[in-house]
Amino acid sequence: MRRTIQHPARLVPLAFLVTIAVGTLLLALPLSHAGDGRAPLLTALFTSTSAVCVTGLIVVDTPTYWSTFGQTVIMALFQVGGFGIMTGASVLGLLVTRRLRLRNRLVAQAETRTLSLGDITRVLKMTLLVTVSVELAVTAALALRMHAAYEATWPGALWHGGFHAVSAFNNAGFSTYSDSLTGFVADPAIIVPIMVAIVIGGIGIPVLYDLSRERRPSRWSIHTKLTVGGTVILLLGGMAAFLVFESANPGTVGPLDVSGKVLASLFHSVTSRTAGFNSVDVAELRQETLGVTYVLMFIGGGSAGTAGGIKVATFLLLAYVIWAEIRGEPDTIVFRRRITLDAQRQALTVALLGVAAVALATLVVLSATDFALSDVLFECVSAFATVGLSTGLTPDLPASAQVVLIIVMYVGRVGTITVATALALRTRHRLYRLPEERPIVG
Repeated sequence: MRRTIQHPARLVPLAFLVTIAVGTLLLALPLSHAGDGRAPLLTALFTSTSAVCVTGLIVVDTPTYWSTFGQTVIMALFQVGGFGIMTGASVLGLLVTRRLRLRNRLVAQAETRTLSLGDITRVLKMTLLVTVSVELAVTAALALRMHAAYEATWPGALWHGGFHAVSAFNNAGFSTYSDSLTGFVADPAIIVPIMVAIVIGGIGIPVLYDLSRERRPSRWSIHTKLTVGGTVILLLGGMAAFLVFESANPGTVGPLDVSGKVLASLFHSVTSRTAGFNSVDVAELRQETLGVTYVLMFIGGGSAGTAGGIKVATFLLLAYVIWAEIRGEPDTIVFRRRITLDAQRQALTVALLGVAAVALATLVVLSATDFALSDVLFECVSAFATVGLSTGLTPDLPASAQVVLIIVMYVGRVGTITVATALALRTRHRLYRLPEERPIVG
């Protein structure tokens, strides 16, 4: 039993469950509630799960429902959750590398320059250094702006700045403002630091580690090239789509000038892939924009970072697989490197399990409510991808539907890490092969 629990693919999910349980108990205390009495257990559980899984979906208004103590607990939960995700996923990746045969490990490390077991200490130190540095820098930038331009007192400016800095770096999406960041939609001094924190936190420690060692893109690992290139393409593509569909929408960015529209569009593209903040009213977005947002949310950010989704490297790897199949190539080649069949099958498994989780959750929530399919689907994708964007549906869901979202947030946060690790650790070689047969496809 003890060896079963200590299996590396089970340690991270178990740790998250324990943290969620502790957070639920703390948020259920009368001290955490801004009014009389205490929060219902389901409300505390939903909020704790959303915070630990760095999602940002809420069933109650954070600044008015929770006391200062409660908000501090929430901030601590998504700080622990974000740091745990980065370190846990990185260490699990190292454990996967150790399970490879010696010759394969040497070849893989020579070609991809992935992390080795000797890098664990440096990974943990780098994670802590990046976390503290980015959060302190963004806190200072936000506090100075809030104090100078919005007449906030220094204690208030530091509190709001620090909360949003930690929330942004951990891609949590929680805000101390009831309307999230809509009040700062055209203020680059607030929006830009938050975007920077979101991207750095969501790109993944393996990528940051690789970038710190090698400045020449030609010498980056395949994972780094896929993640960085995919991130740039998705951010610019999402921004362009938002501009096209929303520029004339009076409910979102229509009243803004050109620079404001560009800033709001870029921010929506950044936050849609993982963070959950919103600088425009999501409920007012056009259906076309919601469709683009579905895709951005489901893809997510970088592996071993605070971002959710199936991960950008997984998505691009599958795109290369499809392109190779269309061209009739026997191998999948990415940047002059042949991708192993194991990696291709793992990427396909992670993506299809993600689709299955979203589809099942959507069907269950639809059966329990009378809401439109588009709104329910948006909510379920946001929960699975731990994004936190919402059309305002979450607080109105019945208890059974909220429980479904709790499960989906947890599965979306630790499920992809666990599944990918478990698949890699279970890789085995047979001494024989069965007769081959080709079924009809398509």
